[in-house]
Amino acid sequence: MADMTTDVRYVRGIGEARAKSLQKLGVTNLRELISYFPRAYEDRREYRRIADLAPGESACVRAVVAAEPTLARVRRGLELVKLRVVDESAALELTYFNQPYLKNTFRTGEEYVFYGKAEGDLLRRRMTNPLFERAGENRVTGRIMPVYPLTAGVSQSLLYKAVRQGLDACADELGDFLPEDVRAAHRLCHVRYAYENIHFPADDAALAVARRRLAFEELYLLTLGLRLLRSRRSSATPCACKSVSLDPFYAALPFTLTGAQRRAAEDVARDLSAGRAMNRLVQGDVGSGKTMVAAAAIWYAAQSGLQSALMAPTEILAEQHFQTLSPLLEGLGVRCALLTASTGAKERRALLERLAGGETDLAIGTHALISPDVAYKNLGLVVTDEQHRFGVAQRAALGAKGSDPHLLVMSATPIPRTLALMIYGDLDVSLIDELPPGRQKIDTFAVNTSYHKRIWAFLRKLVAEGRQAYIVCPMVAANDELPDERKAVTAYAEKLQREVFPDLAVAPIHGKLKAKEKDAVMRAFAAGEIHILVSTTVIEVGVDVPNAAVMLIENAECFGLSQLHQLRGRVGRGTHKSYCILVSDNDGEDNKRRLAVMTRTNNGFEIAEEDLKLRGPGDFFGARQHGLPSLRVADFTCDMELLHEARTAAEALLAADPALTAHPALRARIDELFELKAGTMN
Repeated sequence: MADMTTDVRYVRGIGEARAKSLQKLGVTNLRELISYFPRAYEDRREYRRIADLAPGESACVRAVVAAEPTLARVRRGLELVKLRVVDESAALELTYFNQPYLKNTFRTGEEYVFYGKAEGDLLRRRMTNPLFERAGENRVTGRIMPVYPLTAGVSQSLLYKAVRQGLDACADELGDFLPEDVRAAHRLCHVRYAYENIHFPADDAALAVARRRLAFEELYLLTLGLRLLRSRRSSATPCACKSVSLDPFYAALPFTLTGAQRRAAEDVARDLSAGRAMNRLVQGDVGSGKTMVAAAAIWYAAQSGLQSALMAPTEILAEQHFQTLSPLLEGLGVRCALLTASTGAKERRALLERLAGGETDLAIGTHALISPDVAYKNLGLVVTDEQHRFGVAQRAALGAKGSDPHLLVMSATPIPRTLALMIYGDLDVSLIDELPPGRQKIDTFAVNTSYHKRIWAFLRKLVAEGRQAYIVCPMVAANDELPDERKAVTAYAEKLQREVFPDLAVAPIHGKLKAKEKDAVMRAFAAGEIHILVSTTVIEVGVDVPNAAVMLIENAECFGLSQLHQLRGRVGRGTHKSYCILVSDNDGEDNKRRLAVMTRTNNGFEIAEEDLKLRGPGDFFGARQHGLPSLRVADFTCDMELLHEARTAAEALLAADPALTAHPALRARIDELFELKAGTMN
């Protein structure tokens, strides 16, 4: 028997080479291996007669090898094994590429089961590289088979065998974290049965039972963890703010806030003066005016002598916040400072002195704000921009600079309300669901690559009028290899410069650039020195360039709808008419429907709801940086009833056992999932 934290290399039958491959999928120990759930299933239980095979369908056939297999070396690096198999109805021709050993594997006259996609026509049926095994073995045919998410160098076969070995290794070690009475009340199977049948279901009913159990467990643990976070938060005693009117702040603004902005600002003011630590998410579409809500919070905290810190993900964004907020807040008596890695040593020393002495009310910056030498006299409010760009540890490090400071998180990622409640369960949510007057509606078009010539002419015309453009390329993998974004973007930019826009300034930007180089390119673009910026999604959360009027997205099918919407939000930020052009040659119905949503609406929340329906919750944040466990089985589009059951059960348990002291295994599992260490989530 193996411990759940056992390194996968020590699981019988896996070893060093397979362990290295599994590591690419984030699988390093036994628990991660058995929790690497299938993304789909193939039903290989039904056998078809060869004569009944329809071209394009995948099926199992039971057939006898009719003649000795042949091996042909077509050219260097390409060898073909061909054989003919028959059943009582017809013959089937099989071809295997670069597997010469198969010539001696198949025995004439013996019966095998083959599973693959039928090709050819009714007169001559073929299969290429079908799976096979001797009739009666039923290891990979005659059953429901899991289909796992893969990466370069990892095959379905490798994963299938590794998971099987993993499950066998921990057969009796799988602890059941769910209390017995909860399992009974909600008709949930035992954990061992659930893991066995989520990977290798005996039948459809067993798969449904296993899935329901594991989805319930995920939602139950998530709810318990979030409730524990909330209880830690409400027991914190933050710096209290006196209750004041926001009217002087509103009066100082050169424009009128929208109703949604005012509601969010009032939510924040109520939190700050409530006598408990504020943990609020202000969620609004790109350009909805979240920064003004942050400004209201900073001003409100300053009325009680509290300092604030605003942390942005990049230097250029930090500078942009400083340029926006400083003139407004300084006029209201709030002293502001900008601290980034570029701040000179002498200026930095003076700034740190003022901060430690309480002579600065607001520090705006990047990660420099959490450097060990930065001290605050009375830090009472922490504002983070684009929450998902920061790990919870960074949020915590900034919070540790004060005594339980209030937290305000700004996010432009539009996510459905249900998902927001789960992902940000430790935060209260304010939605800004209307755009300030004067924001440009962005016209969006979905076209195929045959339109490129027309698109280039359109870009040239707009640049001649003084506008600028973004071109975003996804990183499309070729030959199962993970792409090199540096090469792909640089090569595309060079090609455009050489063949299409030799007289314009075209520049690449990508995630492999050092922060300073990235900043330099973005500054040049913001200054109008670059006409066309060719980029990966690194510009998704980027600098505000009001002069940029076109967002061209190549291979648009490679992006989620919410990501497309975020990218589109980079334009339309000035007074100029703006456009988003989505280029895709994918004619699939799903893709057409997705892109049609983009051309129909500019509403981020509507798009997010559609995204959720089309692809499930996925991970709205790319890399898992928000510190909460991701959902692997539960699906918000069809598990709402189960979510309600799990939440009710979790709340009942906490009412009886608030700190889960009577359930140590359950508490340990939650701590492990949420990484509740040193207050990182507060």
